[in-house]
Amino acid sequence: MASKISKELNDLKEETSFWSKLGENLDYLLKLSEEDLSLSQEEAREVIDRFKIVRQRLFLSGKYDKGSALVNIYAGAGGDDAQDWAMILLRMYQRYAEKKGFSMSLIAESKGDQNGLKSATLEIRGRYIYGFLKKESGVHRLVRISPFSAKQLRHTSFALVDILPEVSKQEVSINDDDIKIETFRSSGPGGQNMQKTESAVRITHLPTGITAEVQSERSQGQNKERALSIISARLFKLMEEHHLKEISELKAKIGPGGIEWGSQIRSYVLHPYKSVKDHRTGEESTNPESILDGNLDNFIEAELIHD
Repeated sequence: MASKISKELNDLKEETSFWSKLGENLDYLLKLSEEDLSLSQEEAREVIDRFKIVRQRLFLSGKYDKGSALVNIYAGAGGDDAQDWAMILLRMYQRYAEKKGFSMSLIAESKGDQNGLKSATLEIRGRYIYGFLKKESGVHRLVRISPFSAKQLRHTSFALVDILPEVSKQEVSINDDDIKIETFRSSGPGGQNMQKTESAVRITHLPTGITAEVQSERSQGQNKERALSIISARLFKLMEEHHLKEISELKAKIGPGGIEWGSQIRSYVLHPYKSVKDHRTGEESTNPESILDGNLDNFIEAELIHD
């Protein structure tokens, strides 16, 4: 209870600081002459960026929109190209978080065969993260000349992005008999820093086949707690999607093969032309390099306004 109150207090302080800073920026710009204003483009851009954030927040009224988020990325069919695409997407969201000043932690990853990724889970912490990123969930499609093709052939790759809210375990009651817990050594650098104990944890929710793997913490207990939190978030999201009140109702609706790939929500084309297009909102860009470097604001705002 005390920690919840402390978090709410910190959130209110951050909100107050945000509006105070915006007010200071506006006062400063209003007092400038036209000649001075032309020399103060950086300050003007800062005000515009803050107004964009305000406008985006107007569309975030969901229960978990103000909280942090888990970004899960899974390579689709396509071998090395798909695994490389999953790694590119991970970097895109990492760069987005860096540009916004959000804290983040890579809490699990499964390496591919050629330095790509089979899957990864990135935790991004901060205000309104889930609200901003929740519409990024879906299949992302990449078209490019494959770096793995000796004949320089064009290849299409798919990766699934799944954004989960921060959900406490108390909100989703999980029966101990319904989970399977496995431990293994955390992947990491070799030599003296290599993990000697099985501190990494993988938890499977048996009725649905949902799994969560965490290897970022030093102790097995900490990794287990975080993995359970991820399982809770995934179950909660499934329950919301299927309008269910009890986890037990998922057993008849979601089996191990019941979570399927849908059509892509966004296409990134690097060849024969350059384009990024969101198929839900129609938002487009002819600069995919910028988008893949984390400049997602226009797409995120279009997603929020679209509904």
